[in-house]
Amino acid sequence: MADTFFNRSVEEVLQEQESSSGGLSNAQAADRLKKYGPNALVEGKKKGVLQVFLEQFKDLLVVILIVAAIISMLSGQGESTIVIFAVLILNAILGTVQYFKAEKSLESLKAMSSPTAKVLRGGAKVEVPSKEVVPGDIVFLEAGDLVVADGRVIENFSLKVNESSLTGESEGVEKTEEVIPGEKVALGDQKNMVFSGSLVTYGRATVVVTGTGMHTEIGKIASLMNQTQQRKTPLQQSLDDFSKKLAVIILAICVVVFGLSLYREMPILDSLMFAVALAVAAIPEALSSIVTIVLAMGTQKMAKENAIIKDLKAVESLGSVSVICSDKTGTLTQNKMCVQKIYADGQLLDGKDLQLPNDPQRLLLKIAILASDATSVDGADIGDPTEVALVQLGDLFGVEEVAYRQQHPRLGEIAFDSDRKLMSTLHDIDGTPTLLTKGAIDVMLGRATKIFTSKGVLPLDEAGKQEILRVNNALSEQGLRVLAFGYRPLDAVRPLTLEDETDMTFVGLISMIDPPREESVQAVADAKRAGIRTVMITGDHKVTATAIARKIGIFTDGDMALEGVELDAMSDEELDQKLAKIAVYARVSPENKIRIVDAWQRKGRIVSMTGDGVNDAPALKKADIGVAMGITGTEVSKDAASMILEDDNFATIVKAVLNGRNVYENIKNAIQFLLSGNMAAILCVLFASIVGLPMPFAPVHLLFINLLTDSLPAIAIGMEPARKDLLDRKPRDPKEPILNRSLLGKIFGQGLLIGIATMAAFYIGYGSTQNAALAMTMAFATLTLARLFHGFNCRGEKSIFRLGLGSNKYSLMAFAAGIVLLAAVLLLPFLETLFQVAPLTLANVGMIVLLAILPTVCIQIFKVIRDLVKKG
Repeated sequence: MADTFFNRSVEEVLQEQESSSGGLSNAQAADRLKKYGPNALVEGKKKGVLQVFLEQFKDLLVVILIVAAIISMLSGQGESTIVIFAVLILNAILGTVQYFKAEKSLESLKAMSSPTAKVLRGGAKVEVPSKEVVPGDIVFLEAGDLVVADGRVIENFSLKVNESSLTGESEGVEKTEEVIPGEKVALGDQKNMVFSGSLVTYGRATVVVTGTGMHTEIGKIASLMNQTQQRKTPLQQSLDDFSKKLAVIILAICVVVFGLSLYREMPILDSLMFAVALAVAAIPEALSSIVTIVLAMGTQKMAKENAIIKDLKAVESLGSVSVICSDKTGTLTQNKMCVQKIYADGQLLDGKDLQLPNDPQRLLLKIAILASDATSVDGADIGDPTEVALVQLGDLFGVEEVAYRQQHPRLGEIAFDSDRKLMSTLHDIDGTPTLLTKGAIDVMLGRATKIFTSKGVLPLDEAGKQEILRVNNALSEQGLRVLAFGYRPLDAVRPLTLEDETDMTFVGLISMIDPPREESVQAVADAKRAGIRTVMITGDHKVTATAIARKIGIFTDGDMALEGVELDAMSDEELDQKLAKIAVYARVSPENKIRIVDAWQRKGRIVSMTGDGVNDAPALKKADIGVAMGITGTEVSKDAASMILEDDNFATIVKAVLNGRNVYENIKNAIQFLLSGNMAAILCVLFASIVGLPMPFAPVHLLFINLLTDSLPAIAIGMEPARKDLLDRKPRDPKEPILNRSLLGKIFGQGLLIGIATMAAFYIGYGSTQNAALAMTMAFATLTLARLFHGFNCRGEKSIFRLGLGSNKYSLMAFAAGIVLLAAVLLLPFLETLFQVAPLTLANVGMIVLLAILPTVCIQIFKVIRDLVKKG
């Protein structure tokens, strides 16, 4: 049956599928798969533009503004009503655009991590995106792969598949090439088929694709769940709670102000306008948008630095990470194994000095190439890095693996698995069916009874095993990974069993190293400086892992290294006592990884865990920040993670943590800027109401400040670059509210300074002539300009002299844009009526500038003095 597929062209397959798809082509179905994931093959209900637009008006603070607009209209303030509604509509439009922009960004992220498949094209094995797979393709499956299409098994090497996405059964299903005769059977009983959306958990297989897209079993039986929105982040929840409390407080104060105004026998409409002005002054209209924009810019910056954030909450959590449990291979190291030393026939020599005339050394190279799956196509290496190193060893001596394997075709195989720690293949070697085996040295020596030497096959006694172990330990102490190789002649070519991997003949050892990344040493040092503990978790031998960890700086004098079996023997109480000292965990199981994460979390630490394999997925889910590898990571690990590293580099994690801290700091500074400015306006309105002054601002003035002149500096603050001193701080406590006592104190204190300057301008304008229009204009202009200057105060804790005035060009641009907008309102005739401003003299303008800059001068003097005290 497979031959019929081989003889069909891709064009024929596509034409057939197009004609039978009911209007949905394979490419469209594949795009839908890429967009919604492998389990989402039916279009879900998505929110329409109108629905999203109307949802922007559901917030209680927006409702208060709408009421304020209605009151303005009833009081004859038509201009204010128009502006308030215009601002609300504009804000709703921006919110709608932001929603669909976020949807599009999410789809782009999903596309970046869409599954790929290894297929046979032009006689060679190549890797292609899942959407390019078509019926008739030959697909190669390995443990950890996500099955991207339905297919029939044509070659099977102990394949086991998890089909829980289809059947609900969590246990893996063993596959076979045999076709079960008889009536139609349930999916779980179709042993010769694999199905889209399932996961290969064990072994390997070659399958021929029989259905893709909507023509798969999952496409026929699965119904797409409605797309759920991302849960709000802790920061957003905190701000939502703040908004609700603020709304209640605003309403209460408005009622009090309205009552005071009536008590002083002020006209009811004027009293209502006081209440409206207070409501508009108190509501931070731009806060939600600013936070969203800053978070979005943070994720974009991280993406440029190879850290793809899948869950928005990860941006905030990154700033709190205090423990990084990192995989060694490919993350701390280069994931480019190269052969170092070999041991055969009693000799230890460099790999480049291999002597092919020596029978044991020649046989060692033969087993290394034949008992491996790695290949090199057009200069691109495909396969496990360890096996790639073995193939490259053959290249040094002119042995081309594809041609060599054709000379000695594989007649059978027992696939590698992490429990057995061996891989065996069956070949015809000089007319004798021979099982060639590679694997862990301890397992190999436990099964070996003989040793191959230049003098022939000799018994392997205990002394010989101890000598081999001595060599192995010497290599491991140098940070080298060691593989053992052996063989066993069989009586005939027959199906292999695990019992065949006994009575082996030991041939030799090949050691290799995955060199540490150059940047890993500095990254680990930076993490330590930032108060972050780095822990290495690896499947390597403890001695090897410790040697690498010491080179990188993770393992220091006084630290401990544990193997999984040692960890299993520990109680939770013992682990908690020794946890801080354990720097390396070697040969661990998935359960061990979860236990390590859980132990740190019991101590209240925020844990980041890296991983790339299927067995890492549970720990990635358990960790506060799961980090998957973008290059070597399986689809399952990427799906379980919060962040994906495009370059598989540990240094990128440290950069992401720094960026996470910076994003949180920028958001906090932006909130400080917005709320301190609003506090100034609130205090001014309250003061005027209590002492019986005219209203200091029209509602349209406050809306202009909150939504236009305030938004630009707030966004600029959100783009403040990360500073190295962030690494000198301890990780943030995630339980600490963003609006803590310190921040609230700054908001009130700075708001008070700006409010005093603003009311001083009001009194100067009011003067002896009691010119309310001029007083209102001067108060409005002073408050606007003072808040623009205040943007420089909120860029960071340090003074502007230490931060550098030009270090954030966006801040200067925002200030300039704010000045232009304010000048337009004050000087352009057609805006004077709309914004209810009076003409200003040059002396008025000079006084406004002087009063507006005074709060910033005071704040900067305080910061300079504080910096000098800290330095001294």
